[in-house]
Amino acid sequence: MRIAVIGGRGLIGRALAADLAAHGHQVVLGLRRIGDAPRDAIEVDYARPEPERWRRQLAGVDALVNAVGIFRERGAQRFEAIHVDGPLALFRAAAEAGVPRIVQISALGADPDSPLPYFSSKGRADAALLASPTDAAVVRPSLVFAPSGVSARGFLRLAALPLTPLPGGGRQPIQPLHLDDLCTGLRRLLEDPAQRGVVAAVGPAPLRLRDYLAALRRGLGLRGRLRVLPVPGALARAGARLAALSPRSLATPESLRMLEGGNVADPARFAALLGRPPRPPAAFVDAEARAALRLRARLDWLLPPMRWSVALLWLATAWVSLFAYPVPRSLELLARTGLHGTLGVAALYGAAGLDALLGLGTLFARTRRWAYRAQLALIAFYTAAITLCLPEYWAHPYGPVLKNLPLLAMILALHELDEPHGSGDR
Repeated sequence: MRIAVIGGRGLIGRALAADLAAHGHQVVLGLRRIGDAPRDAIEVDYARPEPERWRRQLAGVDALVNAVGIFRERGAQRFEAIHVDGPLALFRAAAEAGVPRIVQISALGADPDSPLPYFSSKGRADAALLASPTDAAVVRPSLVFAPSGVSARGFLRLAALPLTPLPGGGRQPIQPLHLDDLCTGLRRLLEDPAQRGVVAAVGPAPLRLRDYLAALRRGLGLRGRLRVLPVPGALARAGARLAALSPRSLATPESLRMLEGGNVADPARFAALLGRPPRPPAAFVDAEARAALRLRARLDWLLPPMRWSVALLWLATAWVSLFAYPVPRSLELLARTGLHGTLGVAALYGAAGLDALLGLGTLFARTRRWAYRAQLALIAFYTAAITLCLPEYWAHPYGPVLKNLPLLAMILALHELDEPHGSGDR
């Protein structure tokens, strides 16, 4: 079959395209920007619909899969455009081009009447497609686990914490499935024209969020059981509002409402598609990937407090130099290094300003790596200057210079491990 996968660079679209190709199907990738894409690709930008061009490009396609979706609105990426107007324009163009089958990847909980824009927009597109004369199926996945996915990475990070804060103690019902099972089910749905209507793509059985995280923790091979810190609802909602200030965060008031509403369904039809029960969460982490995922999960929760503590160190140092520590005593120390009078004053305030800039630079992804490099150079310079001009500080009982050594090691580790940007998923 010649199958067009729209959203071929997303988490699900990319994996589905690979699965289809591995089973002998010819895949046409639908991408928002083609760039250096393979020759057999079409440009599909739902924010700027081009139905006439789409109709020409879809001629000869046997089936179309819409794997495009956004979890949060940003810029021109609006729910109405990406989940409703754009897909429906594409579905009409596909029907006019003679594409006999369309599969829409939606979301478990999609409903035109939902108060949540994500669910309602998905639900309206589903309803319009199923009401059309097109041979169509709608697949509604639950939480999808993929080792490279942003959401799965977040759950693995929570599973690796020594104490995991969860809203309501993590008693919300969910039914996660593995990405490999989702791709297998989608392929078999495409291959069997008798399969129509709505398919809930879910794991073998519902379980509580805390039990899911406990299963992931065991899969990672981490010692000890999952320890949960229940977070009251009001505090969880306040935390979600704060987390939503980051445009990349998946923790928002809307996602919290989705979680609290539950995310489960009957797995019977999906299991029939697979020809077996879906993979349970206890088997999500492959043995070959366990060590790498365990290390990444640990780093994911360890690196932020390391980063924040380094930023606080530089910002606090700037404040202490400017306001807390007596300026005359600071100038006395600078004079012992050869910096007298106006030069000493300039050095004091210049160094405090530089400290503040380095602290702020640590907090922003775009400047973080340069801040780490500057910090390494500055600490090395300070250490050398003290060694030459104030060598007695090496023998100080509080170790003010000796502490530079572990600090250098930690900043170097942050420079190497603290990624400025995470990967994206659907």
